[in-house]
Amino acid sequence: MLRTDDYGSDYVAGRVGETLDLDRVRLVETRLLVKRADGWQALPYVWNAEQTEATLEIAGDASRLQLVGTSGESAGFTYVVPDANQCAGCHADNHTKKAIAPLGPRARHLNKDYPYAGGAQNQLLHWQQIGYLSELPEFAGIPRNADYADTSLSLEERARAYLDINCGHCHNPSGAADTSGLMLAHMEQDRRRLGLCKPPVAAGTGSGNRLFAIVPGAPDKSILNFRVESTDPGAMMPELGRSLVHEEGSELLRQWVASMPGSCS
Repeated sequence: MLRTDDYGSDYVAGRVGETLDLDRVRLVETRLLVKRADGWQALPYVWNAEQTEATLEIAGDASRLQLVGTSGESAGFTYVVPDANQCAGCHADNHTKKAIAPLGPRARHLNKDYPYAGGAQNQLLHWQQIGYLSELPEFAGIPRNADYADTSLSLEERARAYLDINCGHCHNPSGAADTSGLMLAHMEQDRRRLGLCKPPVAAGTGSGNRLFAIVPGAPDKSILNFRVESTDPGAMMPELGRSLVHEEGSELLRQWVASMPGSCS
């Protein structure tokens, strides 16, 4: 299956050149952000079973699907398409202005190679060459996030990159999670604001009754690990966009927290 707003994903198994082989890919949804005169508008579309047409579903949708893991095991889950208003939960990345805007297309997230039909090429340079981008700065000066799956890099680099793309759009000083005091964007250097021995603003279900966002050396006592490993709608993070636990990302964050020295005593 495919969410067609997932820019940057390879979908190698379902590609024919730089397009999709629809005999091997099931289209589930297409989310559009359309620029109007008064700002951006979110429009969720859901594809029919025949794969011939996508219909605007302002109220969102939910489908029961089967996920097949890399080892062949199968598990059922509910794939949720958020309604148009829920899009603001992530896309209103400035909590004061409340206006929605595109997420993710920041240079540090897109500065990587992509396997195009003509061969691998840095996608920012490729987009410049085909006219999608203009005024690209000197390439050496463009920031670049770590690949969270690249085990040749440090746990710190990989975990911070993972938190930046998945959490940093809300957990920053102007984001929707600004009142939490937990800041997970790439520029944050204050370890307490990153969660180290930081108590939650509110306890209860969302904290899993744990005392601190990150307890060094103890992922099983850390709220951050509890929330990314939960599928309870009242506790899980991110709040939208997933129905399952991302096992690789959760394991990375477990290793990162386990590697931290010190204690919260």
